[in-house]
Amino acid sequence: MSTSANPVSPGANPHVIIVGAGIGGLTLALLLERAGVSYVVLEKTKSIKPLGSALSLFGQVTYLFRQLGIFEEFESKSLKYDEIRGYDDNCNYVSKLDLRPGVPMTDSEWRIVSRPVLYDMIYDKIPKEKIHLNKRVVSILNGDVGARVDCTDGSTFDGDIIVGADGAYSPVRQSLFKWLKKNNKLPSSDDVPMPYCCVCLVGQTEELDPKEFPDIGKDLCSFESMSSATSPYTWATFTTKQNTFCWMVIEHLNEKSSKEHDSFRNSDWGPEAAEAMALAVRDLPIPNGGKSGTTLGHLIDKTDKNFMSKVVLEEKVYKSWYGGRTVLMGDACHKLNPSGGAGALSAITDAICLANWINVIPSLAVKDIESAFKEYYNERYPLAMVAYRSSVALGKSLEKNTAGAIARYMKSHLPKWLWAMYLKKMGSYRPQVSFLDPAEDKGTVRPKGQPSLAKTRILFEALLKKQQEKASSPKVPAASTDPVVV
Repeated sequence: MSTSANPVSPGANPHVIIVGAGIGGLTLALLLERAGVSYVVLEKTKSIKPLGSALSLFGQVTYLFRQLGIFEEFESKSLKYDEIRGYDDNCNYVSKLDLRPGVPMTDSEWRIVSRPVLYDMIYDKIPKEKIHLNKRVVSILNGDVGARVDCTDGSTFDGDIIVGADGAYSPVRQSLFKWLKKNNKLPSSDDVPMPYCCVCLVGQTEELDPKEFPDIGKDLCSFESMSSATSPYTWATFTTKQNTFCWMVIEHLNEKSSKEHDSFRNSDWGPEAAEAMALAVRDLPIPNGGKSGTTLGHLIDKTDKNFMSKVVLEEKVYKSWYGGRTVLMGDACHKLNPSGGAGALSAITDAICLANWINVIPSLAVKDIESAFKEYYNERYPLAMVAYRSSVALGKSLEKNTAGAIARYMKSHLPKWLWAMYLKKMGSYRPQVSFLDPAEDKGTVRPKGQPSLAKTRILFEALLKKQQEKASSPKVPAASTDPVVV
């Protein structure tokens, strides 16, 4: 295994074009950088402006961060938390999810980190000359002997592999599906638009005064979730290491309201459509350490409007993730309800698995590239479906009907043994990359089998040995053409 920042990949070392500079795309870029695989990142925006609320991360990424040598930085920029408190729409305490039993299972704490903070932490580790901004994709060539991406500014990027990490409305996915449909390989279920599930408004405040906001400045994150029995909203607040509040409001759509939002197909986390929704949700109450009268409006007023964003979100897992030299990851192939907080986590774990396989592709032939993509799909698709089903179940529990009320009651009265089983199942998938020194895992629950780690570690070692043997083999001198002197 290698701990070098820039080793040479023992495989065919394809040139990878990553379309999309979100957390998933940048995580893949950082992993390829550490593996010594050639790549570029294409981002459609003119400047990097990380948006969003907070991310809850657990053992699923802890070991990757340790392998990359960035866990201490992550720890210093995030807050530990050990419970999620639930409230009704009058800020009356309803329930608590105790997360502490899961800590020894994975030897990892639960941590909350501001999405922009995590984004910057990864972005700072990538050479800036490999990230190209203002590159909006206009066409893609998925060829037998190579791949090409053309951008609206006239620039062209040639490579061997194209990775679509470009979100729910992925141009890479659209191009791939056209290619698959032309070759009669696109399932009919993939040839339909994503269904809407909710509208989400997110933001992060400026640094706050603990006197005005008592939850600020504590050693533990205050993670509080609110749900209304009379309105379509659920909302949550999270304190951060930076003495800010990250906050999120979700409007759950029904068939009628979904149609009303049909004209708003905007996948960008931008501030353009946020103001109207911000006005509508200002009066939603938040606990704020028991300080009565505090509402979401107090946080909205402390939030830079340029970093507050609204987006209509969908929920779907596609069956088609790859074809030829093109592969998808993150929201481009599996879009989840943000209530479960699994979107960014799924994108990061996609990157781990995909990087493992890209690093050991034996040749640049399409058959070898597709074979690696198939292995990636076989590992990640079932796990994406598990996350999707959990997301759907959570969405049902938030519905404003009898079934939703029953689901909420069962959630509030969950037996401890059943909750422990859930934590065990959730924490058992703790992926690592095969090309860096493994991070020691002291969790009491055995890590779930990770095919990409086991299989590619064997291939990595074999390829590395072959590479080393070739480099150390003695050179046979060329025959001399000089005349022989007797």
